[in-house]
Amino acid sequence: MVLCGAFVSPNVGAVSDVAHARHRPVGGRRTATLSTHRRCSHALLCHAAPTSPASSSISGAQSGADPLKNDLLLRAARGEHVERTPVWLFRQAGRHLPEYNEYKKRTNKNFLELLRDPKDVAEVTMQPVRRYDVDAAILFSDILVIVEAMGLKVEMPGGKGITVPEPIASPEDLAARVSLKLDVQQALGHVLEAVREIKKELAGRVPLIGFSAAPWTLLFYMVGGSSRKNQQNGTQWLEQHPEESRKLLDALTDIVIDYLCLQVDHGADILQVFEAMGEFISEPHFEEFALPCLQRIVTEIRARRPGVSVMVFPRGASYSLPALAAAGYDVLTIDTSTSRQEARAAFPSATLQGNYAPSLLVDSSAEHVRATVREMLSELGPQQLIANLGEGLTGKEKPELVDEFVRSVHNISEELIHGA
Repeated sequence: MVLCGAFVSPNVGAVSDVAHARHRPVGGRRTATLSTHRRCSHALLCHAAPTSPASSSISGAQSGADPLKNDLLLRAARGEHVERTPVWLFRQAGRHLPEYNEYKKRTNKNFLELLRDPKDVAEVTMQPVRRYDVDAAILFSDILVIVEAMGLKVEMPGGKGITVPEPIASPEDLAARVSLKLDVQQALGHVLEAVREIKKELAGRVPLIGFSAAPWTLLFYMVGGSSRKNQQNGTQWLEQHPEESRKLLDALTDIVIDYLCLQVDHGADILQVFEAMGEFISEPHFEEFALPCLQRIVTEIRARRPGVSVMVFPRGASYSLPALAAAGYDVLTIDTSTSRQEARAAFPSATLQGNYAPSLLVDSSAEHVRATVREMLSELGPQQLIANLGEGLTGKEKPELVDEFVRSVHNISEELIHGA
């Protein structure tokens, strides 16, 4: 039964700062204002994402693992009071770290080759945990591992980002080249083994975040091949092949659900869903095609793995946050274009995540980082918050400024909490 596309959402507006230039209109996209957002019911606007069923600080799947020494992020995700704001960073493992670049050189492996070896994945995942006082590790992986497992070639040519060099050209091409059924345990077993290996390395130090791309983001790459060109292909597929799009999205939703549940079974303590290409879909198309998939993902995970919190990041599609909160996501991530004051006003008791600009960690000063962290914490509040970036690290950031960001979140949030 096709479930993606059968959902009709309320006409929710944006919680976004429409002045941010990088969110250009795509496919006739309408940029809603907060006034539109406020026309929704008060119950939806002020909806706190439902907390997961009562659980200990260690998820049921982890009962045999080392007890967590730091469960700050898990408590914040559940909306519990914390003594300081937890912090981690999108793409915290990887190319901004000297030790990562040295490891690649020493092993003579590129990014995609590292992903295929659980030992390499565990090592790279641990590098930022050793360097910074972050409150979580996140699986070192890529959003396109599912696409590759389904049979499409994935490459990462230098300076061009990750790509699908031979994207799907038509529904006939899809039927000929891609199987919509996937044995996730078999096809992505190396990733699941890496999750288990990371948990051993962490030894209870901090929680481990498992993650997956969302179905629309996967479809976007499968038919367009890149985030830098052919950006219109995804929307064209939805418009020209709506039934085939629903079929593909529904299959991807099944795979994402299985993949995330298996990550929990192998050791992940909390999950993150990335709708990374929300920028390249119109609001009506998002509501018709992307949102039903995101809704089913969280519904199924809460049913299959109760007690495990789920975070969501609709990058470039902040207008969807009210509907995602209503769907049951525990943590709502805001991007760099989203007004913090408007987001907190709309979700006064929900746990938010974000939205520090990584550009401030490239060529700034420790003093400026501390000042801007204080600004972020003052606007969002130190409780019901997981401090993070509004988009991933690019590789140009200075480790000393990243370290200052992490330490400033902890120090300033403690000051705000204990001074309240």
